[in-house]
Amino acid sequence: MASVVSRRSVLPGFGLSLGFTLVYLSLIVLIPLSAAFIKTAGMSWADFVTTVSAPRVVASYKITFGISLLAALVNAFFGGIVAWVLVRYTFPGRRMVDALVDLPFALPTAVAGIALCALYARNGWVGHWLDPLWAGGVARLAAWVPWIDWAGWLGPKLAYDRPGIFLALTFIGLPFVVRTLQPVLAELEPELEEAAATLGANRWQTMTRVIFPELLPALITGFALAFARAIGEYGSVVFIAGNQPLHSEITPLLIITKLEQYDYRGATAIAVVMLVASFVLLLLINLLQKWSRRYYRL
Repeated sequence: MASVVSRRSVLPGFGLSLGFTLVYLSLIVLIPLSAAFIKTAGMSWADFVTTVSAPRVVASYKITFGISLLAALVNAFFGGIVAWVLVRYTFPGRRMVDALVDLPFALPTAVAGIALCALYARNGWVGHWLDPLWAGGVARLAAWVPWIDWAGWLGPKLAYDRPGIFLALTFIGLPFVVRTLQPVLAELEPELEEAAATLGANRWQTMTRVIFPELLPALITGFALAFARAIGEYGSVVFIAGNQPLHSEITPLLIITKLEQYDYRGATAIAVVMLVASFVLLLLINLLQKWSRRYYRL
């Protein structure tokens, strides 16, 4: 009879640590999320569909997910540039710039929203100059392509409209991309680029075939974190969005509005839709990240 050799960890306390982890996650994550589903279960299917598919709610979905996706894509591009500059170059004030990247983490979201309004409103420091340029650009697009409602899609002004939502979501999502890419860039040896140049690769080939494959999994991770953060953002957006129903109203604000109206079932129903949609999107992004790692290792 074969003897069974029990495998023990070098570090003791696995059972206690696992139990504490499960209890902690249950209290902080699982039970609150389950409460939303339990509260929604009290609604009939017809009431649930009616609540989550109302025109105002659907419009908030489009605004929240659409602008969050756009902001995450922009952060993935410019965040990669910021991370590259901070890791690969030495210049005066680099530590200060590196510290400023973490500012959206430390700054309260309400303060960020007020600061963005003070900057980009029509009477703000930056908006005083940029807002007329933005309005003129939208008017030119409307003249060149008149069959598209550019003012409705882009908004005729920066603050208190859809561009304000984009600015806020870009602001709070940038650190996720930069901090995810920085360790990978720091571990990426410059000798790889030198070897590629020695073998005859130009700068574009070195970037696309040597550097980018190494950065892609981390870039997807940063994009996913920025996207997930933007979907649930409330404090910085509510001040600069304008909050116009069917135009610039985000879903978290709509949930708060229903709670203020004591419509708890309606609020939890919308929250459940957001939760399921966010989970599905993050699952797809994680699968894409897993595929990218396997593909570029072949």
